[in-house]
Amino acid sequence: MTTMTSRQRVLAALNHQQPDRVPIDIGGSSVSTLIGQAYERLKTHLGIAEETQYMKRKSRSVILAEAIAERLHADTRPLNPGDPDGWQDMFFSDGSFQDEWGVTWSKPEGGHYNPTGNPLRDGTLADLDRFHWPDPLNPGRTRGLREQARKLHEETDFAVVLSLPVGFVHQSQYLRGYENYLVDLILNPEFVQALMDRTLDLWLKLTAAILDEVGPCVDVVMFGDDVAFHDRPMVDPQRYRKMIKPRHAQMVELIKRKSPARVLYHCCGAVKSLIPDFIEIGVDALNPVQVSSAGMDTAELKARFGDKICFWGGIDTSRVLPNGSAKDVRAEVQRRIRDLAPGGGYVVASVHNIQEDVPPENILAMADAAYELGLVTE
Repeated sequence: MTTMTSRQRVLAALNHQQPDRVPIDIGGSSVSTLIGQAYERLKTHLGIAEETQYMKRKSRSVILAEAIAERLHADTRPLNPGDPDGWQDMFFSDGSFQDEWGVTWSKPEGGHYNPTGNPLRDGTLADLDRFHWPDPLNPGRTRGLREQARKLHEETDFAVVLSLPVGFVHQSQYLRGYENYLVDLILNPEFVQALMDRTLDLWLKLTAAILDEVGPCVDVVMFGDDVAFHDRPMVDPQRYRKMIKPRHAQMVELIKRKSPARVLYHCCGAVKSLIPDFIEIGVDALNPVQVSSAGMDTAELKARFGDKICFWGGIDTSRVLPNGSAKDVRAEVQRRIRDLAPGGGYVVASVHNIQEDVPPENILAMADAAYELGLVTE
């Protein structure tokens, strides 16, 4: 088989065509890279001293140094919107900070940042009108993006992945608080739908502005908006299809109208029952394929949906990567490639970002196994 470029390889997989080898995404988006300490240990292990840059403070998702991206055989490169002009997150003495939405984020020792201060926790419909909404068209968000995208598209052969801000479900949860948001879906639907419409409107305006800058130079557009728990969807299917799916459809439609890029939708958890809905609204690829969640058997997913949606992820970060041996990691990669790769339609990636408890040896084992075992021979 003729050797493909990284971009050709990723696009072939997304088109359900057999690439020369299974494409690898490590570091290509804000949900498929490494976080903080795992990356620092990998840099030390590889003898690379380049200063760490981050895509997002909340998730501590890193931008890989080019030398590390190449060592990990990554076929993707990230593109990320900038910060708004005139705003700096407010930091507090306990290490927490407040973002431009007025949400306070706190991180326990050894944990992740969580939204602990929700400005609309006790909000009403009238409060939505009074709330100080961020400006989606602030020029800082798109400054320099056009040239970054052009350079990646024209001067490299990698697949360019644009990571967009979280969707309206997550942003509404951050503003309202998770518990209140879930209660609202049942007991206060008028308010929660108005809240989702406000956050969706900002997302659509921001995304349109970004894609007007970079659309022709982007291969994949990723957005994340979880609608599932570890054991089941977040809401019953009827409520999802009435309240959430039509708004997600607007997001996908806008991306496809503004860009030739494929849509990569990030949704953790037990989403098997919702995959037909994702396919119906035009999602091209699903990430992270959380194999530890209920019903997320990769062989079954491929058999049922593999000709209609691409699977992007699947390498277990809850048990195998942090706790397994290099041999275990290789077996995990082999299993996912065996289940998901035949005929195209699979991109190897970890289930969400590689966490701080994953040793460098296992990160390298994952990348090398994907590179070696994903080779297609005629």
